[in-house]
Amino acid sequence: MPPTETRLAVDLSGGLIRVLAGVMGGPIRSGSAGLQPGAIVGGRVMDPAGVGTALKQLLARNEILETRALVAASDSVATFRVLKFPPGTSDSDIDSSVARELPLDPDRMATRWIDVHRTADMRQVYAASWDRAQVKNVTEAARLAGLDSVVVELKSTSVARAVAEPSCVVVDMSSDPMEAILIDGWVPHVWHSFHADATLGDDLAPALAAPLRSVLRFYKRRRDTNFASSCPVLISGEQMLPTKVVATLSEMIDHPVQPLAVPTRVPAEIRHTTYLTCLGLLMRRSW
Repeated sequence: MPPTETRLAVDLSGGLIRVLAGVMGGPIRSGSAGLQPGAIVGGRVMDPAGVGTALKQLLARNEILETRALVAASDSVATFRVLKFPPGTSDSDIDSSVARELPLDPDRMATRWIDVHRTADMRQVYAASWDRAQVKNVTEAARLAGLDSVVVELKSTSVARAVAEPSCVVVDMSSDPMEAILIDGWVPHVWHSFHADATLGDDLAPALAAPLRSVLRFYKRRRDTNFASSCPVLISGEQMLPTKVVATLSEMIDHPVQPLAVPTRVPAEIRHTTYLTCLGLLMRRSW
């Protein structure tokens, strides 16, 4: 069942900070604010004090009093893999496989994995390794705003939860740089950031097609995937792409291209593309 208690979701994954307070299907307050240059760079919190001050002011302006927060961090602070194993694979064997897949400095990086699908035929796990210092900056910014970061998760995980399509690519044109998140079976598998000028007009199609083809090729090279050409590319942004750009982009990448649909139970006044990450946080089944 979806959560029914009032929650606070905070998105610290980009150049703007965004907050939602409320419950899916009920009243939700929202707000966003810009930051001083250099406060968040490439999704990484570089100035926790500056971010914390801006966040505290944003909460006050919107009369948000909740202090327990679900926080989204940029995928740029982490590396993740989705791995499949035979059903009888032990936890210790998965530990060893994850260590081989994510051979990172344990003094700087923390690694965890969780089961995402477990059937009679397969055990699928999501493994992530994140930069301890960068996540500390995220939680410190929230603390300086008077918040307790009960949960910190990657933006891609939040977005995958908020999208209705089980397998798709979400292109977030409102982030800077833009981001592409490939989701398969409700689970994020690939995150990629890229620069493209949204003012290119009809020339925007090839600017988007190049990074999208790279993401699709990277994922389809894996032997255990079946990401069909019918899986859509969903465009998330404040403005609709021109029809000609959509048609050209679809032809160039051989996938349908369409606007991101409004998630269920979202009030009409909430701009779902702007607050998609926060909406995904509110949809978490638990703290």
